[in-house]
Amino acid sequence: MYVSEQEVRAALTYQALIPAIRRALIDYSAGRVEQPARTILRAGNADDYRNGWFAVMPVIAGDVMAVKTVTFFPGNDELGLHTHMAVIELLRRSTGEPLAVMDGRLITEMRTAAVSAVALYALGSAQVRSLGILGSGVQARAHIKALRMVRPSLKDIRIWSRTPANAEKLAAESGGLAVAIHEAAAADVVLTVTSSPAPVLEGRWLSPEALVLAVGATGSTLRELDDEAMQSSFVVAESQSCAERESGDVRLSGAKVQAEIGNILSGAVAAPASRRTVFKSVGMAIEDLVGARLVWTARSALKNSSLAKSGSSNVNETETS
Repeated sequence: MYVSEQEVRAALTYQALIPAIRRALIDYSAGRVEQPARTILRAGNADDYRNGWFAVMPVIAGDVMAVKTVTFFPGNDELGLHTHMAVIELLRRSTGEPLAVMDGRLITEMRTAAVSAVALYALGSAQVRSLGILGSGVQARAHIKALRMVRPSLKDIRIWSRTPANAEKLAAESGGLAVAIHEAAAADVVLTVTSSPAPVLEGRWLSPEALVLAVGATGSTLRELDDEAMQSSFVVAESQSCAERESGDVRLSGAKVQAEIGNILSGAVAAPASRRTVFKSVGMAIEDLVGARLVWTARSALKNSSLAKSGSSNVNETETS
């Protein structure tokens, strides 16, 4: 079964994905997920920022196994193409049978936003009202939808982008406002979804109890947050080992990951109270598996329902002939 992006879009919802991601993050921190480090190769297609990479991400959890191959080519923007593209293969754990191969771009987009939504619910106040966004691309749009799902109180949306026209466009779409970067950074919740190789968020702009959802700049040499933002915050990650290996925000600032979100969700570790918090996500294969499994289950249910209806129709035709 090959599942296209259009079919993924019809099958996958945040209503199903967010709670499934929450459970997966708990399972990961409890040691119930087998997930080796992702393998990343540089494409060598360019000598500058356009040099892309290719990664392989395998995982085993529950009754299924999955592997995602994903690419990131920053120069694709200039070609009118997505910068991230992916394919996910889902397999039955008990037999190794391939269950489905599906386009993984939208799954990656949605599971990333779903992880942030889970973190916001666990780490942010129930009364948060303002969301500042640094960035105006695909992830900014996905996050507005997912974050508002868990915190409908987010009415004040402030958007900054290096390209003001893009910030204005997203603000018009979301009912937000395009603002200066320090105004976005002063919000209750600050989302960083840029591809910047150097810090764009300065700690001096943040409120004392801000929650920062640091999503962009995945890579050990890239960062979005400056030293003050990282070192003055309680740092939470999807995975301590992944963040310490793959996040430039963590590695280059010298900050320490103090908790995994799965342990906070399970109650094994208390959530930080009344202080600045950074949640750093780098993306994990278990999140892709969860999204792919939901798509496969929905598609299988639809197929079985169609077959059942077809069979019922044939019976009725026989009975009336």
